[in-house]
Amino acid sequence: MLFNYKVVDKEGKEKRGQIEAVNIDLATSNLQRRGYIVTSITPSSKKGFFDGELPFFSKVKTKDIVLMSKQAATLFEAQVSAVKIFELLGDNSESKGLKKSLLQVADDIRGGTSISGAMAKQPDVFSHFYVNMIRAGEESGNLTQTFQFLADYLERNYNLTSKTKNALVYPAFIIFTFISVMVLMLTKVIPQMAKIIIESGQEIPFYTKIVLAISNFFVHYGIFLGVFLVIAMFFIIKMVHTDSGREKFDQLKILLPGFGNLYRKTYLARIADNLNTMLNSGIPVVRTLEIAADVVGNKIFEKLLIEASEDVKGGKTISQAFEKHEEIPQIMVQMIKVGEETGSVGKILRTLAVFYNKEVIGAVDTLIGMIEPAMIVLLGIGVGGLLMSVMVPIYQVAGSVG
Repeated sequence: MLFNYKVVDKEGKEKRGQIEAVNIDLATSNLQRRGYIVTSITPSSKKGFFDGELPFFSKVKTKDIVLMSKQAATLFEAQVSAVKIFELLGDNSESKGLKKSLLQVADDIRGGTSISGAMAKQPDVFSHFYVNMIRAGEESGNLTQTFQFLADYLERNYNLTSKTKNALVYPAFIIFTFISVMVLMLTKVIPQMAKIIIESGQEIPFYTKIVLAISNFFVHYGIFLGVFLVIAMFFIIKMVHTDSGREKFDQLKILLPGFGNLYRKTYLARIADNLNTMLNSGIPVVRTLEIAADVVGNKIFEKLLIEASEDVKGGKTISQAFEKHEEIPQIMVQMIKVGEETGSVGKILRTLAVFYNKEVIGAVDTLIGMIEPAMIVLLGIGVGGLLMSVMVPIYQVAGSVG
């Protein structure tokens, strides 16, 4: 439940705001624990459309977590208390979802919960990876370095993911434009030209008949096709949200010509970066593989990492566990093996992470370089072909009339 409050802080300044709590007593006690004197607190009677209650508006962005992690590292280095740190970060956060979570973390810490334990209660904001990294930082007594590690890792991962997604935006836009132009021509332009051709009574070329038939289908049955596509899309989305459907979709992603190589390198970069960050933070190998499986973002690689964790439990090394999976390149397996033999697995994994990050960026640039001219040529051929199929007969009509 949401409450509006007026309070006076330790410096005597009046503050106003809103707080989420089960009841008014809990809301009051939460404010008092922050050192405020509560002068007024009432249930919020109105909920605006943009009050942050909808998932779209309350969703916490990765860049907000990155900024928060960097600020936390600075504050821990300045030896500010954990409760004060999360109160400051919460009060100054521009994200409503993150603000609410950080203030709740501060309240939980004040109540005796560890930082990692408090963050674990906010799974929509802090992933298993994040929580386990913080737990490792608490055990080693070096939260400053841990938050900095997390900020750097999340920033690298965010940049890599953004680069990959942005690579797909332009081709998607071109394809959408191509389909829109073709449909518009088949339903609006071609039918008008078809009247001239048919009324002329001349012999219609075979290729023109095909175009006119397609145009006629779109004019009379296009609505049914649209409904069919919407229903098909609904069932595809529903299927993808099942375990078996998601696995098939993820398998397709890494097998697609051109795009498959890009996705595969993205997941390999993520795995290497995850393992490097967690192993260097002192998290056990088995737990590291389990957490990496949880955050890799692909069912095929998730199953691979879970199997690898079981193999490691049975006494195998990481390289031996990876060796039987064809999705992991042999060069990666051999480099990890060298790292295990020389005691420098962390350094090897860091090198692999940098290598695959560069590979992804290179693959994205290559893909964009190939797709841009191909899409433009395809658009030109499609539109030009349609126009030629109807313009040639019209010119013949005009010539015969002349």
